[in-house]
Amino acid sequence: MKKMVRIVSGKSMSFRREEREEEEEEVSSSSSNELDDFVVEKPKERLRSSRGSRFNLLANELRLESTRRKFKDLSQGLLIHPDNRWYKIWEHAILLCAIYSSFFTPMEFGFFRGLPENLFILDIAGQIAFLIDIVLQFFVAYRDSYTYRMVSHSPSIALRYIKSTFFIDLFACMPWDLIYKRFHRREAVRYLLWIRLCRVRQCIAFFYKLEKNIKIKYLFTRIIKLLAVEFWCTHTAACIFYYLATTLPENQEGYTWIGSLKLGDYSYSHFREIDIWKRYTTSLYFAVVTMATVGYGDIHAVNLREMIFVMIYVSFDMVLGAYLIGNMTALIVKGSKTERFRDKMTEIMKYMNRNRLDRDLREQIKGHLRLQYESSYTEASVLQDIPISLRAKISQSLYMSYIEAVPLFNGCSSEFINQIVTRVHEEFFLPGEVILEQGNVVDQLYFVCHGMLEEVGIGEDGSEQSMALLKSNSTFGQISIFCNIPQPYTVRVCELCRLLRIDKQALSNILDIYFYDSKRIYNNLLEGKDPNILKDVESDITSHIIKQEEELALKVNNTAYYGDLYQLKSFIRAGADPKKPDYDGRSPLHLAASKGHEDIVQFLIQEGADVNVIDNFGTTPLLEAVKNGHDKVADLLRKEGATLDIKDVGSVLCTAVARGDIEFLKRLLSNGINPNSKDYDHRTPLHVAASQGLYLLAKMLVDAGANVFLKDRWGNTPLEEARMSGNKNMIKLFEDAKYAQLSETAHSNMDIIDKMHPKKCTVFPFDPWRPKDDRLPGIVVWVPRSIQELVTTAAEHLDISRDSCILSEDGGKILDVDMIDDGQKLYLISNRQ
Repeated sequence: MKKMVRIVSGKSMSFRREEREEEEEEVSSSSSNELDDFVVEKPKERLRSSRGSRFNLLANELRLESTRRKFKDLSQGLLIHPDNRWYKIWEHAILLCAIYSSFFTPMEFGFFRGLPENLFILDIAGQIAFLIDIVLQFFVAYRDSYTYRMVSHSPSIALRYIKSTFFIDLFACMPWDLIYKRFHRREAVRYLLWIRLCRVRQCIAFFYKLEKNIKIKYLFTRIIKLLAVEFWCTHTAACIFYYLATTLPENQEGYTWIGSLKLGDYSYSHFREIDIWKRYTTSLYFAVVTMATVGYGDIHAVNLREMIFVMIYVSFDMVLGAYLIGNMTALIVKGSKTERFRDKMTEIMKYMNRNRLDRDLREQIKGHLRLQYESSYTEASVLQDIPISLRAKISQSLYMSYIEAVPLFNGCSSEFINQIVTRVHEEFFLPGEVILEQGNVVDQLYFVCHGMLEEVGIGEDGSEQSMALLKSNSTFGQISIFCNIPQPYTVRVCELCRLLRIDKQALSNILDIYFYDSKRIYNNLLEGKDPNILKDVESDITSHIIKQEEELALKVNNTAYYGDLYQLKSFIRAGADPKKPDYDGRSPLHLAASKGHEDIVQFLIQEGADVNVIDNFGTTPLLEAVKNGHDKVADLLRKEGATLDIKDVGSVLCTAVARGDIEFLKRLLSNGINPNSKDYDHRTPLHVAASQGLYLLAKMLVDAGANVFLKDRWGNTPLEEARMSGNKNMIKLFEDAKYAQLSETAHSNMDIIDKMHPKKCTVFPFDPWRPKDDRLPGIVVWVPRSIQELVTTAAEHLDISRDSCILSEDGGKILDVDMIDDGQKLYLISNRQ
């Protein structure tokens, strides 16, 4: 017992090299069953080296319970590992006791009214053994059925046993024969003996393990199990049959099935005096022929109680017969889950033998298959017939809490988390397994639900160094996936792990939609890791973020260009910025306006897009709509305060007139463009129309208010251009416009020009070369009809002598007001300077 019980202390204990070597020698000398469970334990705090951790993992796989076991939950007390070899021996001994108790209890109930001395001592010895086993159950670790982790917390072990079979096991150990005698042999006390049949479960567990042992033929195991079930049922029935006969007084023995029995010349009239084994054999014969329903009439029920029991027994036999026949059929047809597991294991064994795989790898493969078999509740095939929507809800209920707690997804939207949850797959890994190797290409992202792993760096000389421990809510594989680089570290399992994984392609498809979350992931990746780990890839991550933002802007612009409102809304919901321009400075509003997508323009305006944004070519969304003839879009943008904001209006108008683009010119004028705007040669659109004889365009410009008196840099007016071209219609149009404009000027205020199209300028009281710190404020005035009027007006307001002149920004003296552009800066200086 001292060897069986391992004392585990919560205090930290140092490992000596000699102890490790002794443990390794013990491992090499011990033999392990091929399909036994692996030990699950937690490293102390941090594995100092991967080589030391491999020694511990090897010892765990070979069922060596060490006094230096490092369970965090267990700080003091005793602990027995279920795979401890001494405990295994004890389990086999208890199994023999359970077999004896399961078969002897019905016989004791039916054939004995108080045990003889030799059997009483044997019974007491058996109950003492079971009492010891009850005590040991409070210290035996168990594997959780949900997480498949080994639970070593003493209160949890005790609570689990108390809630399960503790009280039944305790009552089964009571000396019922002694109690029966103390209670004056009351018959009701003997019925409590049947509590001991709870020990049959140990026999069932034994057959369950035997079925998975590929060293023993599955057919042989199943046949032995079926024969044991049949014999136990008939044995129990035989004992009950005999008990029913003994409940009547001896003077009424002839009214029982055995008392009235006569086989040949032999009579059972005084059956209590017959040898016990002969009585048992007769009872067993009656039970067997009754079960098989081939009774010959020589043995039959006599009294009412026997008839009732026979009816119940035969009804039960029909179910038992169906069970036996069904199992035999399954053995012939095959296809049971256990048999499929055995067949798969057999094929794997053949493969490993043929390829001469090393022992460690063999153990890992066999252990993983066993793990898959015992955690079959996670198999996706179970959910194949369930609709996708329900499968998504199942995944959310199972995995949502784990994915939400992952630091990599901090700040991500709930929609993104839901998409990840519905696409993850659950897997279990045993201690010692390598999931990702350093330098390999990674196509899976893993999330740790339970267990512990370590990241190991492998040097050029083959030396290994433990870099970090991965615990619950950790992730690994993300650097390789997001940065498109080989895996930087090897990831090895330290203790039994429950992981969730998602493949790279599925993750990329989700990130293509949820761009905001993608950016958050990259930021979390930079913030959450050790800077020493990410110093080599930080620039790669930063470049990925920039590239991703550019790709996002292109995708949003592309969606706006083709008018896909549904896709655009999905992008915006996923975190896309509707104001983000592309590399040409063009926003989604530019492209939607250029294609005339009124619904897209309306949606972008509602989302806060800037209606006056200018791209790298100086174009606004309104100008795009005007250029491409989308009047409804242009009206919508104007209502929102959009302007054309054309830098060189004169050149644009002159170019439109030269091309003869009457529609474009009409839309420009209708949007408030000044028809008197000049190009670099001070030529107005009316100059170009007059010189080329474009009568319709000239009439449109005149109707819009174009001035026929404006001069270009060569001093020519549109009227003079028309006269030089010789177009009589054009000349008549300009002459009529000339008299109309002169008439309007005569009735207007002579201090300002035509109010329909006035010009203003800013006049400063200093020369244009004065330093900025020494400059004085100027005034803004309307440009009068003559230069002298401008000098007089400016001199009065600036308190300067009227004997002054007007200079341009270049220092040139301006002699005519027609040379002044709208909004031009002028400088008033005295002629005496």
